[in-house]
Amino acid sequence: MCRVLIIDDEEAICNMLLYALSRNGIEAKIATNGREGLDCFNQESFDLVITDMMMPGVNGNSVARQIRRSNRPETPIIGISATAWLLDRNDFNAVFEKPMSIHALLEKVKDLTPTLHEAPV
Repeated sequence: MCRVLIIDDEEAICNMLLYALSRNGIEAKIATNGREGLDCFNQESFDLVITDMMMPGVNGNSVARQIRRSNRPETPIIGISATAWLLDRNDFNAVFEKPMSIHALLEKVKDLTPTLHEAPV
């Protein structure tokens, strides 16, 4: 099963993503800030990370940079933000501007996670 880490400080966004992913057979875990997200990433295994840009403390760019320097730098990262122009696109596999199409986001998750291709979604 595919596992996705969602990092966002907005509860409504987290809940929407959790619902959409789970409805498509994807297991997801929520972290409510960048530091918590990095702790989760370092302690568990994820096939993909979705992170917001503007969060208190550790922002989305820092999350992406630290993942790229980790022992799993190949992990796909999707950035989501109302301020998408602030994302350092070099560290992200895809960027979506809020509000975003959940269908387009799900298609990108499917494209970036080979484990999803093994079982029908």
